[in-house]
Amino acid sequence: QVQLVESGGGSVQAGGSLRLSCGASGRTYSRYCMGWFRQVPGKAREGVATIDNYGRTNYGDSVKGRFTISQDNAKNTLYLQMNSLKPEDTAMYYCAAVGSWCGVYSLVPSIYNYWGQGTQVTVSS
Repeated sequence: QVQLVESGGGSVQAGGSLRLSCGASGRTYSRYCMGWFRQVPGKAREGVATIDNYGRTNYGDSVKGRFTISQDNAKNTLYLQMNSLKPEDTAMYYCAAVGSWCGVYSLVPSIYNYWGQGTQVTVSS
């Protein structure tokens, strides 16, 4: 089992920045994908950014150039640096992990089997 705990959400004005963190504990995998997903009420969960054990990253079209995913393996922590935030970025943000190769499917929520509890991000105009 893997436990994921997000932090860093909050309220910010449009154009501002936030950094989300996700601490991981429990079982370790040599091959994995981790990512950030977001969801607003009434809509499907959306892939925001992912990273694998090789450091390869993938981003959703709506956040490319504004968000950066990174990981600190020594701290077992995943980060999401969010810049130039927009009101449409408002959502609950979830950290997710899967202990296998994800490849072109990395932004598909259904392939992930470990999820955090979420952290709310609210961007006001």
